[in-house]
Amino acid sequence: MALNIISNYAANVAHRNLTASDTMATRSLAKLSSGTRVVSARDDAASMAIGARLNATTESLKTATVNVNQANSMLQIADGGMATIDNILVRMKTLAVQASSGNLSDTERGFLNDEFVQLREEIDRIASSTNFNGIQLLGDGGDVALNFNDLASGGGGAALVPAAGFDRFAITDNNYWATDTNDSGVTDNSFQVSINEGTAGQVIMTVSSTIDGTVNRTQSIDVTDYASGGTTAIGAGENATLNFDELGLTFTVNTNFSATVSYVESGTAGSRDFGSDATFNNGAATFDSTDNVVTMEADNGQQLQQTVDFQVGAGNTANDRLAIEFTAVDSETLGSGSNGAQDSIADLTDNAIDTAANAQNAVEVVSRAIDDLQRARANIGTYQNRLDFAAQNLASTQENTESARSTLLDLDVAAEMTNFTSKQILVQSGVAMLAQANQMPQNLLRLLQG
Repeated sequence: MALNIISNYAANVAHRNLTASDTMATRSLAKLSSGTRVVSARDDAASMAIGARLNATTESLKTATVNVNQANSMLQIADGGMATIDNILVRMKTLAVQASSGNLSDTERGFLNDEFVQLREEIDRIASSTNFNGIQLLGDGGDVALNFNDLASGGGGAALVPAAGFDRFAITDNNYWATDTNDSGVTDNSFQVSINEGTAGQVIMTVSSTIDGTVNRTQSIDVTDYASGGTTAIGAGENATLNFDELGLTFTVNTNFSATVSYVESGTAGSRDFGSDATFNNGAATFDSTDNVVTMEADNGQQLQQTVDFQVGAGNTANDRLAIEFTAVDSETLGSGSNGAQDSIADLTDNAIDTAANAQNAVEVVSRAIDDLQRARANIGTYQNRLDFAAQNLASTQENTESARSTLLDLDVAAEMTNFTSKQILVQSGVAMLAQANQMPQNLLRLLQG
């Protein structure tokens, strides 16, 4: 090879090899620092593509496992509610059996009947209030709004305003007001307020509830003492609460309510009764007190869904979802039998066990209700067991998918460290040789100096 000073071929060769060694060492260092074999697509495009899909599947399976656990939690809440209802049904059957015996008088059966009816209402309350994140589990949830347009001038409830003493209304039992067996919604549900002159100077406030267009329940309380000068008269700026618990309603009343009670009390033979006097004047205002009906606006409650779908897989097929069926266990359903053709415990009415004959019939109905509940509870248990197996399968699938992804993408640290050491030696060698190559032109100077 000729000696020249224009180019330094040896240095160029050393520099090229040094650059290549440095690039390989840098890539090896990137793999070691990231812990993955495929840092970019240039390392292994196929493995990167497959690994990305496997990684997405793994993360999806983790979320599916959370879904399964949430589903199991939901079913556990449902099972807990059913366990409580089962205890109530056992007590109801005990009461029915006791009331069936001839050694009891009608008075004693009346005591038993009161508890029986209250327990039945508790079943409905539990069925209505048992939910998971707003999803009903045992029956329809009640959430009914009042139609406050009724309170506007000319509305059906225009007399139930602050001038008459009524500040606010509140629904305390939404499930009762959400009860609606026809297809017309809840707009045919309403309540009517009347204040009447009673006997011996009494003043009675009566609230009647209408469900499906038919008067359903009526509750009355004595409000005589609320009259002006009475022991519970309401002063200016003060309020009182009237609780009609059987109807699930409360009324917040102001000082004008005392004036209204006094006006009714001053009537003769009911001539100034609130609800019948078209020219009612309590001193605060003159209005037509026959506008005393407030309707329900809408049923905003959560309805019991027949099925709830849970995503228990990573795909978008029917096999990746599990549909869980829920069965209502309220008083309208329990006792009706597997085909729903027999009387339920709700059909026993408020005189469920007030006679021996009624009590004997109630024994049979409650026995069927217990069977109905156990069928619904067994259904929940079946899904719980199925979800347990689904969780086991997800865990196994996730484990194997992660192993497959690891095989493709995870770095063999020992092997890569050996490779990195080799590249480091080449870099060090390249640096040394480049230094030597840069010294070679110094030999030409000796020739020029000679």
